[in-house]
Amino acid sequence: MSGWMPGCPALSMCRGLAALPITCLERAKDLKTRLGILLHKPELGHKTGSSSKLQLGSRRRDSSREVLEWRESFDQLLKSKSGVNAFHTFLKTEFSEENLDFWLACEDFKKTRSKTKLASKANRIFEEFVQSEAPREVNIDHETREITRKNLSGATSACFNEAQAKTRTLMEKDSYPRFLKSASYQDMTKQAASRGTSKRSHT
Repeated sequence: MSGWMPGCPALSMCRGLAALPITCLERAKDLKTRLGILLHKPELGHKTGSSSKLQLGSRRRDSSREVLEWRESFDQLLKSKSGVNAFHTFLKTEFSEENLDFWLACEDFKKTRSKTKLASKANRIFEEFVQSEAPREVNIDHETREITRKNLSGATSACFNEAQAKTRTLMEKDSYPRFLKSASYQDMTKQAASRGTSKRSHT
């Protein structure tokens, strides 16, 4: 018996525990912590996946609502980056995208703070969009064109205000109603409506 007992695994374990109780306790705690992390990993992964799906669903609902808001007013359309992109794509089919490009250039121009840059930008915008026979000439009357030309002599952030307003009115009264009736926008609204219906059916 005396030759067998020292090799007994149970006895060796007991002796080890008795000799190093703190070390064993720490190891046990460490093992428990590691097991806890392993057990929780799939759960955490599941939560993350669910969160991503919820965020994606939320973005889709937001974009659907946004698409439907474009028909409320021209302002709503211009406030939306994706709305401006969709409207620009439509204007290309009518070969009149220069009107929106001019409006956007004016919006950017108003943010310019440097007087030097203001003058150079003003001349560039005038030459591209406003002057007679400009490469991308916008449809404004002669009087507005001449007022804008005079404004260039002392360029300020407001020098294109009248021309921009005329172009905006033209788009709102002419191109915008056709955009709302276009096949591309009708398709977008149908998709938006179907996503809304799908959401309600799942709640």
